[in-house]
Amino acid sequence: MSDALKLGIAGLGTVGVGVVKIIRENAALLEARSGRQVTISAVSARSKNKSRDVDVSDYAWEDDPVALAKRDDVDVVLELIGGDSGPAKATVEAAIAAGKHVITANKAMLALHGQELALKAEAAGVNLRFEAAVAGGIPVIKALTESLAGNNITRVMGVMNGTCNYILTRMESAKLPYDVVFEEANKLGYLEADPNLDVGGIDAAHKLTLLSSIAFGTQVNFDGVELEGIGQITIEDIDHARDMGFRIKLLGIAQMTDAGLEQSMRPVLVPAASPLAPLEGGTNMVVIEGDAAGQIVLRGAGAGEGPTASAVMGDVMDIARGLKITVFGQPATTLKAAKAARTSNLSAFSLRLNLKDTPGVMAQISTALANAGVSIDRMRQFSHNDTSAPVMIVTHPTKRAAVEAAFRSIAEMDVTTETPLMLSIVDA
Repeated sequence: MSDALKLGIAGLGTVGVGVVKIIRENAALLEARSGRQVTISAVSARSKNKSRDVDVSDYAWEDDPVALAKRDDVDVVLELIGGDSGPAKATVEAAIAAGKHVITANKAMLALHGQELALKAEAAGVNLRFEAAVAGGIPVIKALTESLAGNNITRVMGVMNGTCNYILTRMESAKLPYDVVFEEANKLGYLEADPNLDVGGIDAAHKLTLLSSIAFGTQVNFDGVELEGIGQITIEDIDHARDMGFRIKLLGIAQMTDAGLEQSMRPVLVPAASPLAPLEGGTNMVVIEGDAAGQIVLRGAGAGEGPTASAVMGDVMDIARGLKITVFGQPATTLKAAKAARTSNLSAFSLRLNLKDTPGVMAQISTALANAGVSIDRMRQFSHNDTSAPVMIVTHPTKRAAVEAAFRSIAEMDVTTETPLMLSIVDA
C-alpha cells in the first residue's frame, strides 16, 4: 500500500465542509479505489471558532492559507477560498512553488490567471486540477481533457449558472416578476456577494472560457466573451416565449471559426423540445459536439455542498492514483492566444418591442428592419394600454449585427417606450 495522500484544505465554506465530510465518511471507499489512504493534515479559514457542520478539531489549523500551502505534511492543497486574486491566488502560487499539487474550485481566478498558473504548475511538474470550477458535480473537465481527447471539438454550449436558471424557471412557474424572484434568491443564499456575478452572466462566462481553452487549445480569454445578463427579462417575455414554443435560458456558446474564437454568454430562446428546455432550478447542462463522438450531453447539479465536493474529490482521487495531466489538456506552452471573434452564425431572433400606440409606428419598425436586411417571419401584438403596444417579432435567420443595426435605427426614431430586447433562437 502506498503512503497516505495528505491534503491541506484552504477554505471551510460550503465546499470545504463537503470535502471534509466525504473524507471522514468514505475513508475506506477512497482507500479501496485509489490504493492508498486519503487524509487531511491541516485546514485554514478566516475564523477558527466558527460553528461548522463538521468537526475539524483533529486537523492542524493555519490562520494563513499560504502557510498551509508550505507545510511539509501536505501533498495536495485544496484552494476553496474563492476570489480571482488575493489569498486564493497567493495560496496556489505558494503551493506550486513548494512542489505541491493543487485542486481548486475557483473559476474566476482561472478565467483571469489560468495561463500564468498553468505555466507555473507544469514547469514545477505538479497537477493543477479544477473539475469543481465548472458545472458543480458534472464531470465536464474530465470529459473534455480525457474521454473526448481524440475529438476535434466543434462546439461547446451549456446552462452553467444555477442561480440564473432558478430565477428564470421560478419566474415562469410562479408567475412572479424578476425583482421579486431576485430578492427571493438572495434571501435563500443563492446569489454571490456581488449578485452581478450571477445575474450579469459573469460567473457562467468564467466557466465557459475554461471549457473553451480545453476544447480549442487556446489560452483562456475571458475578455473575448460577448456578455449579457438576465436583468432585462420580464415575466411577459417568458410567457410570450412559452406561447410560441420556446423557453428562455442563459446559454453559453463557444466555437472556433475562421474569424477566431466565438464565445458568448447571454439569454436565448431554446425550443421546448431541446434537452436544455426542461432544466429547472439549479440544474446545469453542458453539450459538447465532437467530430467523432457526435453530441454529448452532460446534466446534473450545478452547485451545492455535495455535488461540488464530489467534483473536488474526483480530482483528489486522480492524484491519489498517480494520474498526471496538463492543466488545459495540452501543454500550456502550446496553447494559442485566442483571437476573439463576434458571433457570426445566422440565427432567427425574437424581438420584443414596446411601441408607442400612434399611427404609422409599425411601418417605421418594418422599414428599419428591412433597411438593415432583417426579414420578418412572424409577428404578434399583445394586449396594450393607452400609451404602449407590446409586439413580438420573430425574424428569419440573420446575423446579430444586422439586428443591432436595426435597433440603432429604431432608437433614433423615438417610437418605443422602453429599450427593445433581442433574443437569438438557438437550435440546441
